[in-house]
Amino acid sequence: MIRGTLIMESLRAGTNLEDLKLTVRKISRYRAQGSTPDQPDIWTVLDFETGDDAAGKLAAAFAGALARPGWYADFHSPAESFVVFPGQVFRYPRGDETGRGEAQAHGRKLAIPEPQLDWTV
Repeated sequence: MIRGTLIMESLRAGTNLEDLKLTVRKISRYRAQGSTPDQPDIWTVLDFETGDDAAGKLAAAFAGALARPGWYADFHSPAESFVVFPGQVFRYPRGDETGRGEAQAHGRKLAIPEPQLDWTV
């Protein structure tokens, strides 16, 4: 089972995500800490889950839908982590600090603030 998080404000205007078989676990809104001038102060967060077989389709859909420059989405299965930036997907075994470090380095190149680079290992 894949579990993940998507910040709704991270989607490009005009984006349509269709035919993703997601189960919504929770929707929450909160005031973001450490947001950039390009990001809103209040975020709507969708916590979801889906089957392991949906990982590739989900990563591709998010990679094509996220706004630039400083947004990402993340999800994981018991075995793998996925960190998806606009046009770029990082997929690595859970607990692999090298894979996590490469994804975080990419996030820093996009000027994502350090406190936001905190996805589940």
